[in-house]
Amino acid sequence: MSVQELKSALWDAANTLRGSAVDRTDWKGYILPLLFFKRISDVWDEELAEAREVYGDVDPSQFPEVHRFVLPDGCHWKDLRSVASNVGTALQKAMQEIERANPDTLFRVFGSADWGNKEKFSDELLKDLIEGFTEIQLGNKAVSADLLGDAYEYLVGKFADVTRRNKAGEFYTPRGVVRMMVEILEPKEGESIYDPACGTGGMLLGAIEHVMRNGGDPRTFYGKIYGQERNLTTAAIARMNLVLHGIEDFQVAREDTLRTPAFTDSSTGGLATFDCVIANPPFSLKEWGRDLWEADPWGRAQYGIPPESYGDYAFVQHMIASMASSGNSRMAVVLPQGALFRKSAEGSIRQALLERDMVEAVIGLAPNLFYGTQLAGCVVILRRQKPAERKNKVLIIDASSLFRKGRAQNFLDQDHSDQIVAWYHAFEDGEDRAKVATLDEIKKEGWTLNISRYVPPPIGQDIPPLAEAVDAFKTALIDARAAEDHLGKVLTEGGWLQ
Repeated sequence: MSVQELKSALWDAANTLRGSAVDRTDWKGYILPLLFFKRISDVWDEELAEAREVYGDVDPSQFPEVHRFVLPDGCHWKDLRSVASNVGTALQKAMQEIERANPDTLFRVFGSADWGNKEKFSDELLKDLIEGFTEIQLGNKAVSADLLGDAYEYLVGKFADVTRRNKAGEFYTPRGVVRMMVEILEPKEGESIYDPACGTGGMLLGAIEHVMRNGGDPRTFYGKIYGQERNLTTAAIARMNLVLHGIEDFQVAREDTLRTPAFTDSSTGGLATFDCVIANPPFSLKEWGRDLWEADPWGRAQYGIPPESYGDYAFVQHMIASMASSGNSRMAVVLPQGALFRKSAEGSIRQALLERDMVEAVIGLAPNLFYGTQLAGCVVILRRQKPAERKNKVLIIDASSLFRKGRAQNFLDQDHSDQIVAWYHAFEDGEDRAKVATLDEIKKEGWTLNISRYVPPPIGQDIPPLAEAVDAFKTALIDARAAEDHLGKVLTEGGWLQ
């Protein structure tokens, strides 16, 4: 099955919910666990068939080691198909039993969907949904982990499309942005990787895929992949996503990172630290936990306490505290561009980070790239130890012109991503696109990192001659007055104006 055929089949199955009592913004919490359940069952069947070829027609329970996951009695997909009534209750029980039987790998992996809610799920609707997935073969012989992972990412992206108004950006970062950030960080085999706002796991997978593209062995990451996500359903999807891509030894914690960091180091009494830290935290999070940071037990407010209404620098400081203190530790974080120039407490934190020479690069992106917001974001790169030739300097890139315009959203394609990475590696001035600013220059600008202060927009571009501009203004004024007269006439004739 091709990836396009698989995508189409999965989306058709998802569309079974169209017109049901299930809100489209909640589809992901139901469709993705079903996909995962079917995948586990199909792989289990393949493993059983292979075992029978080797051991003959014997009781499969005698050889549990041939299976990747334990599938308790009565918890197979085919068992679910035979249920005549109370299908939702049976489905929920099967998922819970599978989680209990695989506590190390599948803990809470199916999320918290309320399958037993008959107001949402009639038996007929669930049977239709189950039969839709039954037609899709998801074993290893039908689809590779990479192929299924791509289709899975496609579904996550589709759900982001239908939930734009509900801040889908909180669980999905566009792949072009992920790839650009990962190419800049350049994770290596065996390095530890951490995402404190991991959403559906796209950043972590992007780091692993980067190593594979460069001929590395992803198994060197086993036990070194860490993520934390506040939303229960999204954390479950991240776990499914990693497993579907063939990554099994990882940790994704379901907790509020800023209030309750999940990964700590008992030997130091502080946070656990990592080689690569990467994240797209929610933009300007309100009520992020400032009261707890007044006396943060983890010492994350080292450079100052951000304001209650903007959590951006709380995430930045958490990520800095999570970077290894030695070696080539580095981080990449997506922020709203306001974080580059807002003053008060944020200005003080930004100044402290610059004075300690931790900020290596700032990359301004085009507006409307991220789901759930039309704001222009930026990517900030920080390092514990910069290379000698980059010390006391910050590369500031204006990549706002690099995008493909879409109907409802803009896209960062691979050629755009490659161009940004090339500018980053060159680390040199480029007219209308990049500036290597010294810390002295930034200090003179009041410690702002506002991109337009360093990379001014091209002068004269798209600006008409004065005479043409005046003529256009006069025409627009005449049109506006005519429209106003027409509106007055319509309102009067309609009896709206007396």
